[in-house]
Amino acid sequence: MIDIARPKIEGSIAVADGDRRIGFAEYGSATGRAIIWLHGTPGARRQIPVEARGYAAERGVRLIGLDRPGVGSSTPHRYGTIADFAPDLESVLEALGIDEFAIIGLSGGGPYTLGVAHAMPDRVVAAGILGGVAPTVGPDRIPGGAMKLGSFLAPAVDVAGSQIGQVLSIALRFARPIAEPAITVYGRFSPEADRELLARPEFRAMFLNDLLHGGRRAMEAPFADVVVFAKDWGFRVSDVGVPVRWWHGDHDHIIPYAHGQHVVSLLPDAKLFELAGESHLSTLHMATDIIDELLAIWDQSRALK
Repeated sequence: MIDIARPKIEGSIAVADGDRRIGFAEYGSATGRAIIWLHGTPGARRQIPVEARGYAAERGVRLIGLDRPGVGSSTPHRYGTIADFAPDLESVLEALGIDEFAIIGLSGGGPYTLGVAHAMPDRVVAAGILGGVAPTVGPDRIPGGAMKLGSFLAPAVDVAGSQIGQVLSIALRFARPIAEPAITVYGRFSPEADRELLARPEFRAMFLNDLLHGGRRAMEAPFADVVVFAKDWGFRVSDVGVPVRWWHGDHDHIIPYAHGQHVVSLLPDAKLFELAGESHLSTLHMATDIIDELLAIWDQSRALK
């Protein structure tokens, strides 16, 4: 297992009038254009590929990963809708001195990415999504995928998720000896592209580092995600007007490729990148290309001003 460098800056920021905190980890250039990275489900602030961290420094990008409530350094909290995340992010942006920014969401981070783009169209220059979760209720819904089971379990998770998360957090404090074998077991039951990604030492190290640091204090966020994904998101996908670029593997076994096609078809300014032979986690190897794509959109928007 290779060593993973610590973030340049890491901590937590007060939100909701100081009642709660959101954890963050910062990589790259402290003075560069900001890209917010929203982790998957499960995940935490360090779920950013090592390649992307180094590339951010090369491109002069300020790359910031956030903990959602109930994982890592963030206070446990249940959002009523996906849209409720945006005010917390606004507090984080204010504390970090960020005005314009791009945003990237992996899997379960996808809905929150769209919610932020909807809430802050004058500040979000572009959004990138990798295998994002699609709506399960309302006019934008599409059935199937992992959220078919998630929607079925959501009522029970809503009641017991906090307790389960607390138990998992305690277990993770003693999990270091078994965490790496657990990643290996997951890989054995995953499609070929995910197995190949998890065989790469830098990705195994990133996932292990994120799991052990993110879940050490709290592990309630994944259950909160499932509950809020199964509700109306608080906005219509078709009302997200900022440029969205969506990458999705056509062999994704968790969020079907058809879900990406569906959401992109609803967005006014979107482009879908079909990744042939890729599955769910394997899209992470595209991280540097995604940064390039969002920066290109940013450059174009500046040229038009």
